[in-house]
Order: sequence, then C-alpha cells, then structure tokens
Amino acid sequence: MSTPHDTPSPGRRQFLQQTGTLAAGTALLAHLPRNVFAADDQSIRLAIIGCGNRGAGAVSDALSVPEDKGVKLWAMADLQEKPIQEKHEVFTKHFGERIEVPADRQFIGFDAYKHAIDTLRPGDVAMCTTRAYIRPTHVAYAVERGINVFMEKPFASDPGGLHRLLATAEAAERKGVKIAAGLQCRHSPARQALIEKIRNGELGDITLIRANRLGNSRWLAPQGDKALRFTEQLAFGKIHLLWVGSGHMVDNLIHQIDECCWIKDSWPVSCVGMGAREALSTDCGQNLDTYSMEYTYADGTKAFCGFRRQNKARGDFATYLHGTRKAAQFSGLTHAATVHMFKDQRIERSNITWTPPDDIHTPWQFEWNAFIASIRGDKPHNEAKRAAYSDFASLMGRAACHTGQEVTWEDMMQSRFQFIDNPEALDYDSPVPVEPAEDGHFPIPRPGAWEEV
Repeated sequence: MSTPHDTPSPGRRQFLQQTGTLAAGTALLAHLPRNVFAADDQSIRLAIIGCGNRGAGAVSDALSVPEDKGVKLWAMADLQEKPIQEKHEVFTKHFGERIEVPADRQFIGFDAYKHAIDTLRPGDVAMCTTRAYIRPTHVAYAVERGINVFMEKPFASDPGGLHRLLATAEAAERKGVKIAAGLQCRHSPARQALIEKIRNGELGDITLIRANRLGNSRWLAPQGDKALRFTEQLAFGKIHLLWVGSGHMVDNLIHQIDECCWIKDSWPVSCVGMGAREALSTDCGQNLDTYSMEYTYADGTKAFCGFRRQNKARGDFATYLHGTRKAAQFSGLTHAATVHMFKDQRIERSNITWTPPDDIHTPWQFEWNAFIASIRGDKPHNEAKRAAYSDFASLMGRAACHTGQEVTWEDMMQSRFQFIDNPEALDYDSPVPVEPAEDGHFPIPRPGAWEEV
C-alpha cells in the first residue's frame, strides 16, 4: 500500500468454552525438504508469551492448521503461574501430545519472555500476545534472536512504541525473519475476492467508506487499593487504561480501520473526530463512550469510523463501501466474511447482485494457515510495517477525538510520544504510571489539557 504521499463460523476466541475436538479442515500443505524450515524433526515450536484468551486462541489456530501436525507448543510465559496452569490444562485436553511444555519450560515474571524465546530455534515462532504497552519490546527481542513472530493487536499503546516496531520490522526484513500480525481479516478469501473487484473498477471510484463497531457499555468500577499496584493496573487496565492497551476503541476498531485502508490501498492523510461520555456515566477508566472519526485520504475520499459502548442502543458491526457505480459490504458481525455487492447504493438483502463463496475457515485460521505455509516454504512473510501503519491510523483517530483537533499522518510520523518511558524496565515493584483521583476515577482526555501525539 502507498503512503499518503505517493458465513460466520465459531471463532478461535471461543475455543476455551468448547468441548470435544476441533475441526481440522481439508486443505493439504505440501511436504517440503527438511532443510527448508526449523529443524531436522520438521517441527515448528511455539512459545506463547502472555497466556490470556487471545493468546490461547492463537495457539488453537496454530495447532489447527490443516494436515500439519508438526506444529507444537514448546514454552509458556506469563506474569503469573495461574494462567499458565489453566491454559496448559486446556491445551493438553484439546491437543494432547502436541503440548510439550514441562515445568522447566513454564516461565513466570517480567523477564519470562526472554527465557521462553531462548528455548526456540530459527524457524520457530514467538507468540507475542501480552498487553500492548510491551509488545514492541517482546517483538524486538525475538527478531534479534532470529525467531519468527506472531504479534497480537494492538501493536503498541502510543506512537513512540509503533516507531520502535517499525525499526524492528526493518531488522526482520534484513534477517529474513517472518512476522504475522493479528489483523486476520486480510486473510479472508471472500474479502480478497471483493478487493479484486474493487481494484478492477467494478464498483467505480470508491468515494465513501463506513465502518462501525457499536456495542454495549463496559465501564470500569472503582478499583480501591488495586489501582495503586502496577500488576493490578496491567490486569484491569487492558481496555480501560490507555497506557496498558490503547483503550477500548483502538483495541476493537483497529480491524475496521485497517479494512478502510485496505480498501483504499492507502493511509489517511488526516483525521478529525468527536468523542463524549454517556450521560450519568460512572466509568472510572480513561475511555470515552463514543468515538466518531472522519478520515480523509489523499484523493479526498472519506472514511467514517464509529465506535460506541452504550446499552439499549442500536448495534452495528460492519464495514460498507460506496463506489460511483454501486455499494458493497466488506465485513460483518464478529469479523464474519459477510461480503456482498449491491445493484446500487442500497444496502439491502433484496438488492444483492454478487456474493463470493463462503469462507471455509475463520479469518484467524486462514491467518495461521498462511503463516505456517510461509515458514514451511521459506517464503517472505512480514506484516509488521503494514500492521504498524494501521495502528498509526487508529491512534490518529484516537488523538483526534481526545484532543478535539485535526491530526495528520505527518503528525503521527513525527511523534515519539510515549505514555511511559522504558517500559521494559518495569516490574512487580514499579510505581503505577497513572493514578486515580480520590473518588477512584482515572484522568480522562480533555481537549486543551491532553497530550498523546
């Protein structure tokens, strides 16, 4: 992509609640010479760093690549012992002997990621699935060691972290290290088929994109003494504190913002936005309840992206695009490949003129199928720069809403703002990066008194 200058199936997130075996699919990966990838036994070892539900879902997909039983879980790392034990039990139940994580490869602590990565060989995969604030550090260490990386989104909490990730992306390119990024919808064949029609001009010039994720409220209650302990902020702050994980808008809407940029094959040059809290809000976190963003691309095209958490209100979880000839739907609920073209601008089932074949896997599974195939075939696979740029676009929108000002792509490229300095130096005894007021409320963004770019 250029810079501004130039039918839903059960998701992997749900696998921990499922019983029985997971469907493996029918596609066949070619058997390749032994010297093409990691080791003489032709296995690909995984180390999961951050044993939450997203990391567990990624392990499930990695071990469910069709007809490839050579992928195995080799090491686990987390800040606490309990998540490791719980996920190890679930993994073993589902995948049996492919879980090879004895006690001496279960690592606990802020340096556990190093120990887990150090057990791997070139060709193996470090799965960086912790909180976003530390993602650039973990990815950089893996790339330095010559280890392939899967990294979950968001990819950093602030522009400074994303710029560090860009440097790591370049290092990975030089070393031939492969990086997969958790923007899984790029791997959906149905979406790819619509992209081809867009590029062929079948919809005409794309003049408008609409992408929304409107759901129910998830407010943070007062945390009491926990609010003043660093590890507790990491736990409850995943979507509620901006330094931990970017906030709930970026954490969720980054997928739809990435889809807008994919559709345009470009990055936005500027963004203006509005945000507000719901009347009578009791949220103690740092999020706004509503984010409304107007992105502008170099050709003047607009993408309107909305995020809202409010009960008893209309919901929407989809991306639509409008061309000079006709409109289309690009995605649907919970990232389902709900893809259609319409006869004109009316988004109605009775107006559908084309629908691609159903995707046979979830987008998460397609993502891992492609990643493992690239390792087996020793083919280039580095999504880090594109993923970082999509995150820059998301942080641009967040900043526009929080500051009430226009934010440009140049602003993001020049900014080295970080919520915290030297995140890799933080540990169990570190002071908290942000403190609540006496009433338990953490500081919220206020135009004229807020900085994040």
